[in-house]
Amino acid sequence: MAQKKKIQPQNLDHDHNHDHCCSGETSDFRTYLPALFSFVMLLLGITADYFDSFPFFKGWMRIVWYVIAYLPVGFPVVKQGWNSIKRGNFFTEFFLMSIATLGAFAIGEYPEGVAVMVFYAVGELFQEAAVKRAKGNIKALLDVRPNEALVFRDGNFIAVNPEMVQIGERIQVRVGEKVPLDGVLLSSKASLNTAAITGESKPQALQKDEEVYAGSINLDGVIEVRATKVFKDSSIARILEMVQHATARKSKTELFIRKFARIYTPIVVFLAIGLTFLPYFFVGEYVFGDWLYRALIFLVVSCPCALVISIPLGYFGGLGAASRNGILFKGASFLDAITNVNTVVMDKTGTVTKGVFKIKEVVVYAPMQENDFMKYLMAMERQSTHPIAKAIMEYKHKGEAYTATEVAEIAGKGLKGLVNGDSVWAGNKTLMVSNHIEVPQELEEIVESMVLVAIDGSFAGYVIIADELKQDAHEATQQLRKAGVPKIGMLSGDKDSITQKLAKELQLDWAKGGLLPEDKLKEVEQLKKDPDAKVAFVGDGINDAPVLAASDVGMAMGGLGSDVAIETADVVIQTDQPGKIAKAIKIGRSTRKIVWQNIALAFGVKALVLILGAGGLATMWEAVFADVGVALLAILNAIRLQRMEWK
Repeated sequence: MAQKKKIQPQNLDHDHNHDHCCSGETSDFRTYLPALFSFVMLLLGITADYFDSFPFFKGWMRIVWYVIAYLPVGFPVVKQGWNSIKRGNFFTEFFLMSIATLGAFAIGEYPEGVAVMVFYAVGELFQEAAVKRAKGNIKALLDVRPNEALVFRDGNFIAVNPEMVQIGERIQVRVGEKVPLDGVLLSSKASLNTAAITGESKPQALQKDEEVYAGSINLDGVIEVRATKVFKDSSIARILEMVQHATARKSKTELFIRKFARIYTPIVVFLAIGLTFLPYFFVGEYVFGDWLYRALIFLVVSCPCALVISIPLGYFGGLGAASRNGILFKGASFLDAITNVNTVVMDKTGTVTKGVFKIKEVVVYAPMQENDFMKYLMAMERQSTHPIAKAIMEYKHKGEAYTATEVAEIAGKGLKGLVNGDSVWAGNKTLMVSNHIEVPQELEEIVESMVLVAIDGSFAGYVIIADELKQDAHEATQQLRKAGVPKIGMLSGDKDSITQKLAKELQLDWAKGGLLPEDKLKEVEQLKKDPDAKVAFVGDGINDAPVLAASDVGMAMGGLGSDVAIETADVVIQTDQPGKIAKAIKIGRSTRKIVWQNIALAFGVKALVLILGAGGLATMWEAVFADVGVALLAILNAIRLQRMEWK
């Protein structure tokens, strides 16, 4: 089950092993002691070297001093390099650092040999801290997982494991406690902190019968919730499972760099060997020590640490930033894919609309008043289970309700019955026409769903029922335009007239309604025939699953969305807000930008120092900067993703 899984460090960290001094899971001061000890010893040694007032610091004493400084940071790396060689893996960063630093000792460059390893250790410590920070937003989800649920059984609320709670059971949540399962609010109102689930920092005020997500924290008063899902299907369990799978999916850039490093590293080793010996045949005054020193610089600079560390870290930053904003990418590969999206296609119901029918307008013909008209209609619709009937029953009328008798349903048309002794028809235009009731011409121009009412053979009025737009639907399309998405469309199973009207209201480029699932699939496949088109489809229903799978990037609404849609999608918007579509694209683009900045930085600086080192114009100190310094800069650049705000 998802809740029993743990996010293991090896799944989240980069691929190369870290069994040396700097890879421990502890974060206390002891982790930093080896590097700190070696750094102090190095500073004291350099001070003694440059001041003649320490006559004893010569010969064997000097060598022993630097060896002692080297061992705390160097021995674990040399050991790891040796272990890698025994496993048949010669060309690792540990091997490169070991050869370079031991070679520096062999030619008497003791301070530089120690310095390379000290700064390498410091770089690894920074890297570990950065990876932990990047994982923070993801690991924090484990902390919001509820430990117990207070369930009403046998006349009392008893504490049980959330996994043992069944659908329909009543749960009590005290102030400061986490909601253990997804459900609906039974209490009259509630104030919840949903930041860990939705990414919204502002407390959410809920009313009775509204949906509550597992992992939300109750802020005000004891509340009761009726469970609507078992724990393994709850929002928090789904998040945990998807995040764990996401860390295992590498982007194409990551995979390329890892393959590149496996080829690149042995090449530079052989180039370093050539740099040591080949000048003997071409240089008049060949000095072995000088060319060996240049080769050692070449090895230090060529270490691919900055690339192998910073690229996965950049993607971790992107995944963490997205999850903090209520957007779940199922892998770094989808962070890459979404950056190329130039066509966004949205479903209508449940994606840009709430998927809930509401009364939009009540039109009553004199002499009847609206309140009486609605009491007639509600008396009839009380007998129906249709979603439109449910919307009508939410109307707040004044006075006592009317009662309907002899109510009969006329298939595909509506209802007929008696209310207060009057004959009442409530349904569509076909029902009116079949009973010879004249319908006003103005109704022909209305595209939304309507319930027409006639009393004692006379047309009394009508109610327009419409699916309500989500609050940020207009903003969603505006943000997509600002994000540079040139084509935005809509595919819906709803009536084409309703779909077209909504598309015009949202200023979409095109829309098609009245589509079956296979029709939607054909439309997206048609769009993809354009080789330049990169299509993202956003949906929420079971019928959207085939299109989500066929699109370049499938995005599902995670709150109201069906399990099938969520499983099929590449990206899940946990808050059901269409405004997060543009935010997901922006996060993907920012992640790619930072990753490529790091690649350019690493290659650029390394290439420069390699050329200078081969020409004898760079020392081991420049080599240290080209390796460890660039790695640190790349790490700091990647961390920026976690501090960015996407409007």
